[in-house]
Amino acid sequence: MKRIILMLSIIGAGLPLFAQEAPKEKDELRVKLNEDGSHYLKFTFLNQVWFRFNDSNPGTLVQGEAESNTFDVGLRRTRFQFYGQLTDHVFFYFQYGQNNFNGLAQNAGNRKLQAFFHDAIGEYKIKKGSEALVLGGGLTIANGLSRFSQPSIGTIMTMDVPVFAQATVDQTDEFSRKLSVYARGQLGRLDYRLILSDPFPITTNGTIAAPVAVSSSSNASFAQVGHHKQYQGFFMWNFLDKESHVTPYMTGTYLGKKKVLNLEGGFITQKKALWTGDGVTNTFHDMNLWSVAGFYDAPLNTEKGTAISAYVGYFNYNFGPGYLRYNGIMNPANGLSSATPAFVPGSQGNAFPMFGTGNVVYSQVGYLMKKDLLGTDHGMLMPYVSLMQAHYDRLDKPMAVWDVGVNWFIKGHSSKLTLDYQHRPIYLPNGNDFYYAGSRGQVVLQYQIFF
Repeated sequence: MKRIILMLSIIGAGLPLFAQEAPKEKDELRVKLNEDGSHYLKFTFLNQVWFRFNDSNPGTLVQGEAESNTFDVGLRRTRFQFYGQLTDHVFFYFQYGQNNFNGLAQNAGNRKLQAFFHDAIGEYKIKKGSEALVLGGGLTIANGLSRFSQPSIGTIMTMDVPVFAQATVDQTDEFSRKLSVYARGQLGRLDYRLILSDPFPITTNGTIAAPVAVSSSSNASFAQVGHHKQYQGFFMWNFLDKESHVTPYMTGTYLGKKKVLNLEGGFITQKKALWTGDGVTNTFHDMNLWSVAGFYDAPLNTEKGTAISAYVGYFNYNFGPGYLRYNGIMNPANGLSSATPAFVPGSQGNAFPMFGTGNVVYSQVGYLMKKDLLGTDHGMLMPYVSLMQAHYDRLDKPMAVWDVGVNWFIKGHSSKLTLDYQHRPIYLPNGNDFYYAGSRGQVVLQYQIFF
């Protein structure tokens, strides 16, 4: 009787009869649409801030003033994602945001303003609970060629993706996205995607390309006449763990949470995509791009939390004879002095010949150090190195662009600092070709929030 009275007294005092667990910290913004959570809505946010010092290319101008070096602050990427599984068969995905916003950012033209839709797709899964076949369409990054042609930028290991793998970026696509219809899926250990794309004409890329000049009539550029569909494919064999197949994006590194070994291959082809000529009489050229690669990402010592991530790939690019394009990521300069012998349109700031007819070998490797190296509450370190070795037809010698850096994962990919040094070559024109004339570098500190 005394025990009953004691229990009633405890209840009356508002004290719990049993110990209650503290509520778990949420690691995502997710709303269940059914009891088991298989139908859901999810929202994510990403922001990457760059603090950069760059040793400028020859002839660089910033607002009309010559600058041998620059310091800038910019938003490399700011994105919102909203997606969900509405039924057992229906999935949708939207992404909205902006890229490359610094003090020199300008309206990017007809396809997008400063902030724009990156993705807007709907998908239908043919069989409930099976990833064998998913049909989709819309504005999407689902691509052929390689995993880095459709990267999950919130989970990349290096500070930035190897942008050369997004081979037509902002020429006949919208920041690597195209209007497409596709089929993707997993058949056993085979991951595949087949895409039919309706690429954008080069004349709508915001800066209408000049007609093919007589002086460069032997060098291919994207054709301004005709409009042909693009065919893409990507195939990957999962030897160990299967990779996620929720969205078309491909993870950069799993930080030891999966054991992945993949062999992959992909292609992009488009009829009469480029031309050579004088603007009146032209010869059209098909675009044919393909690659093969291997990817390994796995834990080394689960007790210590160490892991390794490595990738090596071969890319064969045929854009037509003499195609070469300079590109500088979030370029800190906006002009080039025509008085310099190094005058090559688009080569100011931090640009280098990123795309061209020829071939590229790209590799990267990183090592996730033990989890208590900085103490139990201070995250993990992951040093890395990457190398792009390009053999483009118009360069007199192979081009090497290498990066070395370190990630400080304060809270995984959700909060991380990355310090990166990039070494790039300088080329000077020599008739129709280019010869190596030295190098430049840049240092970037990036802070990423991804939730």
